[in-house]
Amino acid sequence: MTTLSFDYGGQVVLVTGGARGIGRAIGRFFVDAGATVYLLDFDGEQVAATAAELGARWLRCDVGDTASVNAAVDTVMEQAGRLDVLVNNAGILRDTVLWKLTDDDWERVMTVHAGGTFRMTRACVPHLRARGYGRIVNVTSYSGLHGNVGQANYATAKAGIVGFTKTAAKELARFGITVNAVSPSAETRMIASMPQRKREEMAAGTPMGRFAEPAEMCPAIGFLASPEAGYVTGTVLPVDGGLSM
Repeated sequence: MTTLSFDYGGQVVLVTGGARGIGRAIGRFFVDAGATVYLLDFDGEQVAATAAELGARWLRCDVGDTASVNAAVDTVMEQAGRLDVLVNNAGILRDTVLWKLTDDDWERVMTVHAGGTFRMTRACVPHLRARGYGRIVNVTSYSGLHGNVGQANYATAKAGIVGFTKTAAKELARFGITVNAVSPSAETRMIASMPQRKREEMAAGTPMGRFAEPAEMCPAIGFLASPEAGYVTGTVLPVDGGLSM
């Protein structure tokens, strides 16, 4: 019988948006599971501090910029010599109702979320293909599956990640690379930025009656990133306390 061990000894894991929130929790999870973890984030000062605390490595990286992404992946390969797992988690919010959205509000959110997932995946795929193995886990959102008032840009970007996940899964399966997504609902800085009434409504509408801690997202991501999950691809796994039922 196969036993799920969450043993990532010898594996190299990249986590974008790794400075805080869910990304920080993911980094801790993989460090504790024995992986060499690279935390990537636009905020170089914060990601350096987080990496030092967790025992991870770090790189400043703007996932919205192709040159920055390619340079980061090249550095990982030069230093570690391999790549096993990519977790696309980086994101930003610029929330407002659609008739007040500026072009910049729209473009920047799309560039970081959907564009960042694309750029990081594109940069990593040649190295994963060369080994005939890889695990890619993308972070989408309840908003991407169901929409949300004031988040036309964010919901569109996150819905795009769902389509990207399924397409990439179909294209990469024959190379031993799986591509999946999780849809979390956790207490993060993004949730904290919502109006109090909206936060309370979301929590009340969750069967569990609360937002999760960021660390509660990690076992699902750990499973999808594991060698044992080699026959799971193209899935979107809600980790949201039943919110999306």
